[in-house]
Amino acid sequence: MKTKLVFAAVATLALAASLSACSAGGDGGGGTDGGGNADANCTNTIKKPDAPIVTLWAWYPNSEAVVDNFNEANDDVQVCWTNAGAGGDEYDKFQTAISAGSGAPDVVMVEADRIAPFQAQGGLVDLTDLGYDDVKGNFSEGAWKDVSVGGAIYGAPIDGGPMGMIYRTDIFDQYGITPPTTWEELETTAQALKDAGGPVFASFAANQPATATAYFYGNGAEPFTYDPSKEGEIGIDLNSPEIKEVLDYWDGLVDKGLVGTEDQFTPEYIAGVINGDYATYLSAAWAPGYLQGAGVGEGADAGVWASAPMPQWDPSNPIAINWGGSAFAVTSQAKNPELAAKVAFGVYADPASLDDGWQNQIIFPLNVNVLDSSEFQDYEVPFFNGQQANKEVYVPAANAYKGMTYTPLGQYYYSALTKQIAAIIDGSATGSEAADALQKDVVAYAEEQGFTVTQ
Repeated sequence: MKTKLVFAAVATLALAASLSACSAGGDGGGGTDGGGNADANCTNTIKKPDAPIVTLWAWYPNSEAVVDNFNEANDDVQVCWTNAGAGGDEYDKFQTAISAGSGAPDVVMVEADRIAPFQAQGGLVDLTDLGYDDVKGNFSEGAWKDVSVGGAIYGAPIDGGPMGMIYRTDIFDQYGITPPTTWEELETTAQALKDAGGPVFASFAANQPATATAYFYGNGAEPFTYDPSKEGEIGIDLNSPEIKEVLDYWDGLVDKGLVGTEDQFTPEYIAGVINGDYATYLSAAWAPGYLQGAGVGEGADAGVWASAPMPQWDPSNPIAINWGGSAFAVTSQAKNPELAAKVAFGVYADPASLDDGWQNQIIFPLNVNVLDSSEFQDYEVPFFNGQQANKEVYVPAANAYKGMTYTPLGQYYYSALTKQIAAIIDGSATGSEAADALQKDVVAYAEEQGFTVTQ
């Protein structure tokens, strides 16, 4: 009974997180082995119509080329691709399909933090016995952990976001500073920059709870433990000494005026980045593509960007952190899970698709065959003025990353953390107080949803 309660709660949470309920795409047809899209609704052209069809929802900008590459290389299966919307728009449709019991595709693109909520509702298929062993060596331990729930695999990793410190060389040169290697050095450097009349060093934004969560992991915290085999149980440890240290640290930077507190991913924030209002942008390997798409590095700030490894709490025990990442998951509505798994593991896995993805800054690939290649490591990144940032920063971070534990309560947790970061920013709570309030809030919510909370 408790398990059913939890699954129902997760479905309610997922629907509440959506701004609107969207109808599922397609009609449940779609060829011999189709899912939520009819063949006629394919965005791509099926060139081998006699082969079984597997339906796929994905929003990568180069999805059509990636699907065409797969279809050209395979005679026993063809992919019918539809862009059902990016991020939340797709998730709304998939949630509706899960609730209705029909209308989902065979394979769906999902971000890592969305896998556990959909898995908890029975919406995804365990891939452990569906080809995982054949591709296990193509990805790191951290990449697999991010797409796992308990001991089971629910996604085929595609891209990730190993983090680094993106900084402006013109500001660093002007004020005679160098990239800090520890968080203590960062505060000292930020203070020196302020004292010299320079800009704020970085940003601490309430609307980026995923970044703050990465910071927690960077200090050795384990915010959650979750294994669905332990029915209805979830471990929540959001006011640990490690998390309090992180939030108190950023609270101090805010109080001293060393960091900005504006929301990120807004026109105003991007204008500040271009104008040099921030000396750094602590972000993921995918950031150059986002920044350039927003106009950064195209005008007066062209050629001034570089990247360095993230600061560490303990340099003798460095911890790599990650922000973001996507995978292909097989849905429980797939008519042929084996064939769908072949698509999930095979789409965006061929050299041509991977090269197109990273060379055009669409993805930071997690496939070790790319990460280990000299072409990728020696690539002189144009945004970073020719710096070999993959070799110096992002590949080491990707290889060292150990993964996170995601749970069905992830979206509520992000909302609760956003509220507490806002309290730190407006001065109504210290970092430690915010951590205690966060723990109390998320534990109470988990218990309301039928979970037994362990700490």
